[in-house]
This record gives sequence, C-alpha cells and structure tokens, in this order.
Amino acid sequence: MIHAIRRMFQSKLGVAITLGFLALIALAFASADVSSTGTFGGVAGGDRVAVVGDQKIGTAELSGAAQSNLQRARQENPNLSMQAFLAQNGLAQTLDVLVDRTALAEFARKIGFTAGDNLVNSEIRKIPAFSGPDGNFDESAYRAAIAQQGLTDREVREDLSAGLLAQQVLVPASFGTKMPQALTQRYGGLFRERRKGSLGILLSQAYAPEGDPTDKQLQAFYNGHRDDYIRPERRVIRYATFGPDAVKADIEPTDQEIAARYKENAANYAPSEERTLSQLIVPSQAAAKAIADKVRNGGSFEQAAQDAGLELTQVGPITRRDFAGRASPAVAQAVFEADRGSVAPPTRSNLGWYVVRVDSVEQKGGRSLAQMRDQIADAIRAEKKRAALGDLAASIEDRFSDGESLADVAKSLGAQVQATRPITGSGQVYGAAPNETAPEVLAPALQTAFQMQEGQPQLAEVRPGEEFLLFEAGAITPSASAPLKEIRDDVVADWRMAEGAAGARKASERVLARMKKGQSLQQAMAAENKRLPPPENLNVTREELLRNQQGVIPPLALFFSMAQNTTKRLAAPRDGGWFIVDLDSIEPGKFSQDDPLFAQVKRELGSTLGQEYAQQLRTAIRKDVGVKRNEDAIAAVRKQLAGES
Repeated sequence: MIHAIRRMFQSKLGVAITLGFLALIALAFASADVSSTGTFGGVAGGDRVAVVGDQKIGTAELSGAAQSNLQRARQENPNLSMQAFLAQNGLAQTLDVLVDRTALAEFARKIGFTAGDNLVNSEIRKIPAFSGPDGNFDESAYRAAIAQQGLTDREVREDLSAGLLAQQVLVPASFGTKMPQALTQRYGGLFRERRKGSLGILLSQAYAPEGDPTDKQLQAFYNGHRDDYIRPERRVIRYATFGPDAVKADIEPTDQEIAARYKENAANYAPSEERTLSQLIVPSQAAAKAIADKVRNGGSFEQAAQDAGLELTQVGPITRRDFAGRASPAVAQAVFEADRGSVAPPTRSNLGWYVVRVDSVEQKGGRSLAQMRDQIADAIRAEKKRAALGDLAASIEDRFSDGESLADVAKSLGAQVQATRPITGSGQVYGAAPNETAPEVLAPALQTAFQMQEGQPQLAEVRPGEEFLLFEAGAITPSASAPLKEIRDDVVADWRMAEGAAGARKASERVLARMKKGQSLQQAMAAENKRLPPPENLNVTREELLRNQQGVIPPLALFFSMAQNTTKRLAAPRDGGWFIVDLDSIEPGKFSQDDPLFAQVKRELGSTLGQEYAQQLRTAIRKDVGVKRNEDAIAAVRKQLAGES
C-alpha cells in the first residue's frame, strides 16, 4: 500500500523557485514585451513593487523574473501555465528572492564590501555560454547571448555584482559550522529510533455517490475548481532554415593576416607552464592557515575540506595568466611559485582566502609560425565566417525591425517557410499522441517562441556556424480553463471524488471515535462495511525510511512526529481520501560517538546548521536594511501576468 500512497503524493505541477545568487541569464530582469512600454498593467512603469534600503525593485523587474522562473519551471513541467504558476505562489517566491538579493547587496556595500569590475569580468569570462569555438571568452558570443535574453551589459554586470556581494556576506556566516557532539548523538539517536504502529486509508472511491450530480451541482463544482482544468497555451510556429551558403563574403585568410595574428599572440606560443590545482576559498586568514597547516603536517586536503564543511575544487591545467584572471595576481604568484605537491601560502582575494595545492606541473615548449600556421588560419577563417554570419544576422534583424515579413526574408535567402500544428511549451503537438512533437530544429527557439508576440519574427542559431532559423509565433491560443461542456465526464468524475472525500472525512471521525473506545485500527475500519484496503503494519526507523530515494510520504512523516499511543488523521492529496495513522510504541535509538556514521551525521548536521545561520542572517539583514512592499503594484503585476488587465 505504501507504494500506491507514494504515487498519490507526486505533484501534478511541481513548481519550485530556486534563483541562485549568481543566476545571470536565468534572471531576465525585463522581457521585451514589458520593458518596451511606458506603462505596465495599468501601473506606471516607474512604479516599484518594493523598496529595499535605497534600492527599488520595479514592476518590470518582478514581471521579467517571474516569467523567467516560469520558463525554468517548464523544464520540469512543460505544460505549466502562468495561471498555475501564480496559483502556486510563484510570484511571491520570486519577489522574496529579489528582495533577499537586493538586501544582501545593500548590506554588503554598507559594511564596505565591493565587487569591482575586474571581479565581475572574471565571472563573466567563466560562463560557458559566452565562449567561442576555441573555448575562450568571446565578446560576440557574450553580446548575442545577453541580447537573446533581453538583457543589457549593464544589467548583467549589476546582477553579477549583487550576487558576488551576497556571496561575500553569506559564506562567512555558514562556513565551518559544527554541531556539538552531544547534539549530534541526540539527533543520531532519533535517526535510529524505531516506531511501531499501523497505517490505513479511507478511500474516497468507497464513499463516492454512484449517481450523477444535477446541472446546478456540477456547475457550482466546476466554478470552484476552474484552476484544475487549465489547458496549456498553444501556438503555431512558422519557420524557415538556412545555412552558411547564404553568406557570400570571402573568408580565406591571407599570409599577412596569419603572420600578424601570430605576432599579436606571441605570448601564447612562447614556452609556458601549466598547473593542475586543488583549491578551497575560506572567509578568514585563520581558517586558511589552519587548513594549510593540517595538510602540510601530513593530513589529507580532502578530509580537511570535509571537516570544514567544504568541498575541494579542481582547477586546470591552467596558466599563470589565466589563473590570475580567475583569482588575483597575488594568488597566482603564490601558487606558481610553490613546488609540485605542496600547499601554497594562503593568499587573499576579493572572494576570500585561497588555500591551493599544486597537484601537477607541465612545461610546454614554444611553437613556431610554421607549426601554428594551419591552426591560426582555421581560427581566422572561423572568425571571418562568424563575422559574416553576424553581419547577415544583423541585416536580417534590421529587416525584421523595419517590418519586413518572415516570408519575404526567407524568400531572399532561398529558404522555404513551414508551419507546425498547434504545439505546447513542451514542444508536444496539442491533442496528438505523446510522441508527436515539434520539429527538432525548433528546440533552441521554442522557449523564445512562447514569449513572443504574434507576427514578430526572430532569428536563432540552431547549430553554431552551420544552421540558422527564422521563426515567428502565430495563431496563439491562451492558456485557459477548458469549457465545462468539453470536459463534462472528467468534471463529473472529480465531483464524485470530492463528494467521496467528504464522506471519507466523516468516516475518519467515526474510526477515531471507535479507536478511543478500545478498538484496533483494523476493527474500526472494518466497522465501516466498505471495500477498503486493510491497514498496513509499520515497524520502521528514520534510517530505513531515508534509504528510499523517492522521499518520505506525508503519512509517514506524521507517524514520526506523533506521541506514543496516539492516533491522527491526514487528508490524502487530490481528494483521494483520509489516512488514519496509529502509533503504538517508540523504541529509543542507540547512537554512540564511535558509530561509523557519527562523523558523517555530524558533518551533515553542521552543513544544515550553516544553512540555518545563513537564513537567520538573511532575515536580520532584511530588518537592518528595511523593506517596504507596494501591495497595489504587486497585485497589478499579478493581474498583468494572469492576463486580467
């Protein structure tokens, strides 16, 4: 029965807001359809949803972040609608994260922390989406990526700066937290605690009426549960593809260009040294020195990191110049002057104190122009090709901006325009078999296509330098509740389940009353004279429960929060019925300090304690900085996103 119950608790929508503090592309501050207008949902574009310290969070910023969160949630649940996202508190969670990020950045500046241009530049260069074909940072790729997300360079830098400041504030608060031995032993004992009892369920089906509802009853039920019958938004996507053959420019490099490039990058071809490193970044000099001393005295670097609640990062092979860009020149000097196998002297950077072990050192000889000629020629050829394609893309975007249609642009490129059947945000053809999806070529553009206005064509790169896509959205059918007449049978079935759940609730009261008079759970359920699954005996510890990777279902979580010799009830999800949870006995668990799991439990509890410290710090910082919310503006954003204004 437990397996069947577990399926009942699998979420239908599963919305979770998890904006990281270095979200960058994930946090689109203003989507094109919002930021391009002077007003927003009846509220002036300058209005703000919150003021955090001296910083304002605008309506467009909240709307853009919410839409970005919806798109990420759709990666887990492609058919999730904006209405369902809002119903599951998605907007409030999004605003909470924006407030936290802003408050942390304000507090960091207040106490003198900084995130300078060099540090921000270093973070930008680390992001894979901004790399060119050679794996290095590419300015053109960077500009194209942020433009596709509707971001400016200023917004990206402000977002990264805020994230880096938040990191500098939070890391020291949660670093190196340790749970005391006595508390670890107490919690470990709960881990091994054994509980015995039983679990039963009064299924709604057993109490559901057999007849149909009246029209009035059905309409009232439907009106009260419209959100349960929301159909996903559907769109027809018109598109055309073209390749590099559409470019007519000469991309062959000359001898002079190859020689000039070799001279320009002579440092890259000179003899060099690359090192492979293991590193930690800690908040204080004392912590860095303690870890370094432990390793120098024969301790394991990996174990020292674990004891501090951290994990080693592997870096390299990397040159001194590249490492200086990632850390700082001072850190790079210390690391590249250290011997192979040794720990470099702890050195400070903007992010904290670096503790670095040199794992390997590789010397590379110089390379001549003749040796590098073909490679340089390929690179120049690729650059010219990218530049020509970039020019073509820019000209196409200009033509779209001037009002030229997708059909006309496609014709000039010799490309044929095609159209999909109505598809959902997951790419599935609406109303068709589950395996019938949109053409694979549309995959890179699908998310954007569901953010566009109808008849506003755009350009996308499908395979870098090989295949390109012109596309636009057409025939948009908004997400909305299905008409009752089209889903009558489903609504009738749901009405029966809801009525059955009400009957099961009353039955649970009767069962509890019988058990108070001395009947067992099995006897009390049998007295209902219904076809119900028999109660399941429980004899389990938390340790055994946690071995199940699917998680702990709510009835068992309740079982482990109850007092001995008590009985409680719990509603099953989606009107499935009512659980009866009976706890007979509790056997205390034994967990000594020499238990093999003691160190692991202590480390994990220390990590949890660090997270709690960080959360408490966030709460305190909000109070210190000051947060004022504009509920009217928040409501306006909600109405705009829901399509109600």
